[in-house]
Amino acid sequence: MGKSHIWCSVGIFALLLASAIAEDVVVLTEGNFEKEIGQDRGALVEFYAPWCGHCKKLAPEYEKLGASFKKAKAVLIGKVDCDEHKSLCSKYSVSGYPTIQWFPKGSLEPKKYEGARTAESLAEFVNNEGGTNVKIAAVPSNVVVLTADNFDEVVLDENKDVLVEFYAPWCGHCKALAPVSFHFFVIEVLFLLYFNPSFGLLQTYEKVANAFKLEEGVVIANLDADKHRDPAEKYGVSGYPTLKFFPKGNKAGEEYEGGRDVDDFVKFINEKCGTSRDAKGQYTSKAGLVDSLDTLVKEFVAASSEEKKSILSKIENEVDKLKGSTASYGKIYLKAAKKCMEKGSDYAQKELERLQRMLEKSISPAKADEFTLKKNILSAFT
Repeated sequence: MGKSHIWCSVGIFALLLASAIAEDVVVLTEGNFEKEIGQDRGALVEFYAPWCGHCKKLAPEYEKLGASFKKAKAVLIGKVDCDEHKSLCSKYSVSGYPTIQWFPKGSLEPKKYEGARTAESLAEFVNNEGGTNVKIAAVPSNVVVLTADNFDEVVLDENKDVLVEFYAPWCGHCKALAPVSFHFFVIEVLFLLYFNPSFGLLQTYEKVANAFKLEEGVVIANLDADKHRDPAEKYGVSGYPTLKFFPKGNKAGEEYEGGRDVDDFVKFINEKCGTSRDAKGQYTSKAGLVDSLDTLVKEFVAASSEEKKSILSKIENEVDKLKGSTASYGKIYLKAAKKCMEKGSDYAQKELERLQRMLEKSISPAKADEFTLKKNILSAFT
């Protein structure tokens, strides 16, 4: 694809992006400011500059605020690009970025916001000033948020394999890896799309966390290294994002140097942690399989009725040696072998068909795991 085609695609994307932003946070200009502000609703306005680090840090919080107040007819959440509309920002005495001001209903005389720059604090202020009662909806996440206080407790847990992303809120490459905020400024998006092919609305790290959310021994975590510098410095983090893997047997941490796609992370974790998940979090066809038991099952299937009893004893002895999650897989092998002896050679095939029908229904992820493990193991008996 030529550069002209790339930039054409990027331009289309930028237009779509700008449209998406405008839905939740109203883009204010010198042309529409007094048509939107000072009318029949109160307004919170962020005066920002695209290059401002603090503005970029505020961006996801302000986006959440805009999305939460989207249906509140009594309040408008807006923003002004002061690089583009300097006279408008000068009119309202904006000298630093971001500056957040509240314009009461019917008034162009603002009140400066001096509170914390979080969606929750901003919402509390707007509710008080605008007479609304809007709450910021919490977005569920399976990424464990680390701080200086909980870092050792989570990461150094000898029973957990932990992948940690050390990031900075202002880091473009971190945003490419993390859930992407639509509040990115278009110039930043153009830059990342052109120079960083991995960038996209993929929410990579969140997808990885979702894929392993049912694995009790695996933790996908991140740390704002700009805010919590001590842990980052302790582990030699000097660039962002830095990914380190802290397996059960090495809490000094290992540098992750693999690819940045979901499949790359999933493959790495499966290899390191002995898990068998795909990118959607479902068990693969290898989940639950134990090589030593598969060998005995092959003998069991080929044996006569009398020989099966002897091989069943070998299976029981092998299962007794297993530990951890592998021990639970062994119990499924043993139960399947006993059922085959009790109900005949066609038991495994009939049970496989039943499990497949169950998997095609709407069931919980935990049940899907249970049925997939049984299905994988039973396949060895057919």
